[in-house]
Amino acid sequence: MKTLKTVAVAALTFALFSCGGDKKTDSIPTGSTETTAATTDESTAEMEATAAKYDPNRGLGKHENIDVSTFDPAMAAAGKKVAEVKCTSCHKPTEEKLVGPGWKGVTKRQTPEWIMNFITNPDPMIDVDPELQKQLELCLVRMPNQGLADNEAREILEYMRQIDGAK
Repeated sequence: MKTLKTVAVAALTFALFSCGGDKKTDSIPTGSTETTAATTDESTAEMEATAAKYDPNRGLGKHENIDVSTFDPAMAAAGKKVAEVKCTSCHKPTEEKLVGPGWKGVTKRQTPEWIMNFITNPDPMIDVDPELQKQLELCLVRMPNQGLADNEAREILEYMRQIDGAK
């Protein structure tokens, strides 16, 4: 029991100090705003360029022309297994919101390309998509990048299609 308490205290201490971020201040002289302003300008320009490339039907990313002409039950079953590990702590297969929104109806509202691009790399899309920003205001938590492989994302898409009645 003493060992368990020691491990718990060590983990808590590590978590508290690791979340502090990088406190380096030697690269920016005290009182200097030039570097900060330049960084902000670059970030703003990058965000505007990304927003200009944003396609609300496809999202942002490499996934284009996803063929969903036939339903694959084996792929949907594999997608359910991946989702149980990586997704269901925040999403329900119903319309009910958990941490994030429920999945029921998502394949009716979004294209397969949009879904694939979002679940494989959510951050750039959250930054520019007005609907995702509204969702963030409701959920209060950004969707984390789960590091899904393309095949896992495609399996999850097929599982979402099954939820929405694909056969």
